[in-house]
Amino acid sequence: MQVVVVAVVLVCCAALAYTYAQRQAEDDARDKVTATARAIADSPLLRTAVHTANPTAVLQPYAERVREDTGVTFITIMNPAGVRWTHPDPRRIGGHFLGDTAPALRGHTFTETHTGTLGRSVRVVTPVEDGGRVTALVSVGITVSTISSEVRGHLAALIGVALAALAVGGAGTYVVNRRLRRHTHGLGAEGLSRMYDYHQATLHAVREGLVLLDAERRIALCNDAARELLGLSHEAVGRYVSELGLPPSLTGALLAAEPRVDELHLTADRVVVVNTQPVSGGEQRGTVVTLRDHTDLQALAGELDNQRGFTEALRSQAHEAANRLHTVVSLIELGRVDEAVEFATAELELAQALTDRVVAAVAEPVLAALLLGKAAEASERGVEFRVSDDTHITEDLPLSPRDLVTILGNLIDNALDAAVDGAAARRPYVEVAARLDGGELLLRVADSGSGVDPGALPAVFRRGWSTKGEPGHGIGLALVEQAARRCGGTVRVDRGVGAVFTVRLPVREAARS
Repeated sequence: MQVVVVAVVLVCCAALAYTYAQRQAEDDARDKVTATARAIADSPLLRTAVHTANPTAVLQPYAERVREDTGVTFITIMNPAGVRWTHPDPRRIGGHFLGDTAPALRGHTFTETHTGTLGRSVRVVTPVEDGGRVTALVSVGITVSTISSEVRGHLAALIGVALAALAVGGAGTYVVNRRLRRHTHGLGAEGLSRMYDYHQATLHAVREGLVLLDAERRIALCNDAARELLGLSHEAVGRYVSELGLPPSLTGALLAAEPRVDELHLTADRVVVVNTQPVSGGEQRGTVVTLRDHTDLQALAGELDNQRGFTEALRSQAHEAANRLHTVVSLIELGRVDEAVEFATAELELAQALTDRVVAAVAEPVLAALLLGKAAEASERGVEFRVSDDTHITEDLPLSPRDLVTILGNLIDNALDAAVDGAAARRPYVEVAARLDGGELLLRVADSGSGVDPGALPAVFRRGWSTKGEPGHGIGLALVEQAARRCGGTVRVDRGVGAVFTVRLPVREAARS
């Protein structure tokens, strides 16, 4: 199509050029014959010859010599009556001039296109005046065929230039088309249009977040799911990743030159799984980033861990209960009934006292179940589990049970680990307090561990911080801080005997009544 367009343009240009050349050649012929005729009319030789008895004898050689020098087709000199004194064909001398002479007889020079003895020609007729009287007429002309032959000579060159331009245009089109095909992997306009339609439909249909970064680390494309996961607006496209206000760890993952595989990162209110893959073809061209929402799965995993721990604690207690039952039976068989009763009731009193305290102080069923489960786990791990005397929670809490499990479950798990690690120095314990305090729900978890290094306090709630020998894998405290912020609350860590974590969450007025 491009070659056809170029060819049509060249043909049109050639036709216009030929028409212009034809017209220009005729104008040049008129100028040429006019100048020649006026020069002859002003010649002293002509003025003298017209008064001789035989003007032809003087004027015919002169006219032929001028005709050959100027290249015109004919020069005819005649008397006022139109009888020829000169003509390229000597046989025509003495005959009458074919054409109009009236304007010249009135003293005017004029041009016309007329068919004479030599064919159709562009001619001029000018008067020869002497003393205010027309004594002779001069006609000079160039045949149309002569003009056309000159134009055809130029036309050959024009056709040559047009063909060369067509060849160059065709070659350029071929080169550009091959380069374009190479860049589009062989797809033409229809293929690209179809791929674009599929591309747009896929971006909006896919549930995973997709972000495309260019080589300058600016967002080239961001689908709806990615905007939701990262909390971005529609104006994010075209902005640098460093300007989006994302958490430092997530920003670092997006800017990394190497691939990232299934990395967990925290945003303001979500846990996302990040995968990145650089796009390169001999040079760095950008990065493809996929995002998956891991928030609900992480919360469910935390609940599952709590339930698993609770189950393990119950299994352990069942095993211990079987041992105690065997001991009681054996004491009874030995006749030591009093010792059997004392042994059986001592452990039950301790366990029942903690259960009664939790049930009486905490009306929220999810929170109460969590505390009892963690108490059983603490007993299994040899850690004393305490519930503070001022603990009191009503059932009407406006907070999500999942958030409560996330916050308190992770804090107690960390406290149990810290208490076990510091058991060599003191009797390990974990103390939990939960109460309404001035319009806020206060949750405090303290342990008997070694506490938190003051230098590490600013990084405690960052994803990856851990004291368990697994750098980069700590996420529990980061989830606590995220859940507290999502609920509009705060979390802080202080030093007591060990570490003391305090969470304050706002509650509505009905919860305090």
